[in-house]
Amino acid sequence: MSGPSNILYLTHSEIDKTKWDACIDTAGNGLIYAYSFYLDHMAKHWDALILNDYEAVMPLTWNKKYVIRYLYQPFLTAQLGVFGKKITTEQVSSFIKSVPASFRFIDISLNNKNIEVSPAKFVTTRSNYVLDLNKPYEVLYGNYRENIQRNIKKSFQLGCSFQKDFEVEKVIELAVQQMKSQGNEESENIEHFRKLYHYLSSRHMAATYGVFSSEKKLLAACVFFFSHNRAYYILVGNHPDSKNTGSSHALIDAFIKDNERKNMLLDFEGSDIPNLAFFYSSFGAAHEVYPALKINRLPFYLKWLKK
Repeated sequence: MSGPSNILYLTHSEIDKTKWDACIDTAGNGLIYAYSFYLDHMAKHWDALILNDYEAVMPLTWNKKYVIRYLYQPFLTAQLGVFGKKITTEQVSSFIKSVPASFRFIDISLNNKNIEVSPAKFVTTRSNYVLDLNKPYEVLYGNYRENIQRNIKKSFQLGCSFQKDFEVEKVIELAVQQMKSQGNEESENIEHFRKLYHYLSSRHMAATYGVFSSEKKLLAACVFFFSHNRAYYILVGNHPDSKNTGSSHALIDAFIKDNERKNMLLDFEGSDIPNLAFFYSSFGAAHEVYPALKINRLPFYLKWLKK
């Protein structure tokens, strides 16, 4: 790839989305979040940095507060950053330096292949967990921690059952209830996700999984997205009763069993929260880190707005 002088900033209307998606298709670090259709659904606005003829790309997901434009990480979009066939540290650094100064504040997550970036003082690392499913189920199950195996057995002893490909609204309803209890629900984000799910489902890139009680109550549910030999544990909802039934454990186990021996990674999408990190690692998932970039270019009298 050529040098940083060939990195161009394009506004959204100037982006050739056919070439963009072709770049994401063939990128060595391609992820579903970087496709134009994903960004169109989930980002409030997005422009881009392009190297040469779409050899490498970086989406710039932005919003505006008052007259200040800033880069942010959209809802359910874990990793973005620089994508291409062969990404080097120098190229990632060049992309970051090419972000227009008109974006006065930057708070975004890059991706696992962008891990060594410059300037280092603006970068922290975040945690993800991924599980290679290309093994027999017996081997995968044998790598679970004992408490995971115990909870799966408990779920079936209580008469719980597994289903997939049911109405997405059931998952959304459960997830929203959980978000409201945590003070995180935003109806606009949920509506964008709903439209994205239907778009991806029509292209066989999405599925619903759930565990139901013996009374047919949905206890644990999830939407999975699929791309680049990866399954994304994207939207999760757990009923309060799930804590005592092992249903969330049984749901993940059902997905693993359903996809054993496939050339696929189960991407848990985090987390930096210790309890969730322990939960994901308990299925034998490997720890993976990715960088987060935060740069404050606001004038000194406005810096407090984005601490």
